[in-house]
Amino acid sequence: MTALRWAFDTTPVTWQRRTLRYLAIYLALALLLVGARYLTQNVRPDLRAAQKREETLVKERDTLALRVQAATTPQKVQAWALENGMQRFAESRKTTRDLAPAALTVSPATPAPVLEVETRWK
Repeated sequence: MTALRWAFDTTPVTWQRRTLRYLAIYLALALLLVGARYLTQNVRPDLRAAQKREETLVKERDTLALRVQAATTPQKVQAWALENGMQRFAESRKTTRDLAPAALTVSPATPAPVLEVETRWK
């Protein structure tokens, strides 16, 4: 009886049912893939547009970085400072004075909080 239990059913009806079942699964997966493609049909053009925007932004960033580097050379900064009435540190008048010691304020001593730990083993 155990040999019959593990025997494969090879009748034509069984093969027809299997064929129909596999065909239905194949069609369901095909419909699922077509539906997914339909729902995501505008993803690729949006991605291309985003890549083009990224390229233009990267180019703009690079040109702006070059302009900032050119505008912040030490010579240009010094010229801008002189035009705006600033004075070089080496040419400025320097004065010195002694600083009085800071007044020490003693805060009232507050006792440290007591930390109690209780350990319980389970």
